[in-house]
Amino acid sequence: MALTTPSGFRDILPHEALVRERISGAIRDCFSAHGYLPVETPLLEMREVLEQGSSIDDMPFQLFDSDGALLMLRPDSTLPIARMIAGRIGGDALPLRLRYQAPVVREEAALGGQPRQFTQAGIELVGEKGAVAELEAIRLLAEAFAELEVPDWRIVLGSVAPLEALLAACAPDDAFRRQVRRLVHSSDFVGLDELVAQTSALAPETARALTGIVRLSGGGECIAVLDGLLASAGVAAGDRGSEELAELVRGVSDLLASDRASFDFSVMNSFDYYTGLIFKGYSGGIAAALATGGRYDSVLRNFGRDGISACGFALSLERLQEVLGEQGESGIVASGAVGRPLRIAVPKGSLFPGAVASLEAAGLPVDELEHPGRKLVISAGDVEYVIVRAIDAPTFVAHGGADCGICGSDALLEANLDLVQLLDLGFGGCRLCVAEPVSAHGAVERAQAWRGTVRVTTKYPHLTRAYYDRIGQQADIITLHGNIELGPLLGMTDRIVDITATGTTLAENDLAIVDEVMSCSARFFASPAAYRCDGRIRALADRLATR
Repeated sequence: MALTTPSGFRDILPHEALVRERISGAIRDCFSAHGYLPVETPLLEMREVLEQGSSIDDMPFQLFDSDGALLMLRPDSTLPIARMIAGRIGGDALPLRLRYQAPVVREEAALGGQPRQFTQAGIELVGEKGAVAELEAIRLLAEAFAELEVPDWRIVLGSVAPLEALLAACAPDDAFRRQVRRLVHSSDFVGLDELVAQTSALAPETARALTGIVRLSGGGECIAVLDGLLASAGVAAGDRGSEELAELVRGVSDLLASDRASFDFSVMNSFDYYTGLIFKGYSGGIAAALATGGRYDSVLRNFGRDGISACGFALSLERLQEVLGEQGESGIVASGAVGRPLRIAVPKGSLFPGAVASLEAAGLPVDELEHPGRKLVISAGDVEYVIVRAIDAPTFVAHGGADCGICGSDALLEANLDLVQLLDLGFGGCRLCVAEPVSAHGAVERAQAWRGTVRVTTKYPHLTRAYYDRIGQQADIITLHGNIELGPLLGMTDRIVDITATGTTLAENDLAIVDEVMSCSARFFASPAAYRCDGRIRALADRLATR
């Protein structure tokens, strides 16, 4: 057997370990200078205990101990520290400033080359009143970035409080609130637009505020715009959260003026965890956040310690290595997006003509793109087009190969990556459908009755699994990358799940639609980092919306 590590885990050899030690030392010294004390929590935690604090979305590694207790390897550091504070720290010890560095482990459904184990270094400030904690945390993150000389760093600020206030005052029911939170958490702003448009009970001012808040960005001036949106929707002045944000603007005015900080309410997520400010730290050379933090009072409240404020952030040591060019033995290389043309993933195939037409209508040069020949990357002044399969476009953007792109909503949902869905482009309409052989009508039900499952071929395994889970039917899914109609025709499977625009190909292969999974269309989307740090993407989205 080869002497290898499990997928997603790796050895760190001495040269890289020294690099990591230097970075970690600089972070530790920065935090210590501000009075933050070290703390450690166990690698293993009781799952049912941590779930008291917040739902655990990151799939953890789990195991049973000899007593039958379900344990988990910690998927982050904040929940264990909050558990420790709630159970062991008295009120007379507050405010409390803690720092940590620890490995965390997360399972991933599709690794995509991403690590399962990585190291977090961060701080938690617990029990400090008012906006002092948020301001101190932001200042400390800025100082750490400056000390490390992180290139082109920026801290993006937002808050869940305004949206929560709007939902509390104006949402028609709890189901609507849950749908809005789910769509905003997943950065599906197109889905949010559709939900709001379909909800007749909403006043026009409420609808405008719901779709406007998530797209609000800029400097301190956007807080007045936010306040105006909430006021027009009827949210009481004391409930809007804008006063706290205005106070924050005054505290970070120098960072805003130097473009080291900005507001962008697309950062909102994890509504059962965050209770106010959310912030993320980015660098121009990487497509993922270097740091994530915010205010999480509800976690301590869920652990039985109500009335205690808590704020903190975590830095990723591996991502810091990447942007600092200190890859050691890992082979990771920074993406180097700073200063290069805007890179757009353009789908080949049936979506290609519509994509080219949309980009041309938005004012981009497309002469060479219209006839690319065998070229995969086409330079056109300040723009680079990367021609990819539509199903691969989300992966290219999520992993830094492109800044933004166009593909079908089916590809975005199947990929299930951290992306911002900005705009429905109005072309490429089709349906994701379930189909079976016409000549075998009724055979599926009979086979399922004795087999207990239906066999399905598809190139959309995640969407297919979600569909069969939703209808409560067990399915054995076989993933193919083309000619999936052959599955039932050759007796491999009973049905297929595939995209169809007219149904002609299905009919030509003796297949009939038995159910529709979802409607699909072309969407414009972006990497969260690029969208929040590169104004060209927001400008392009605006032009595409008015083309």
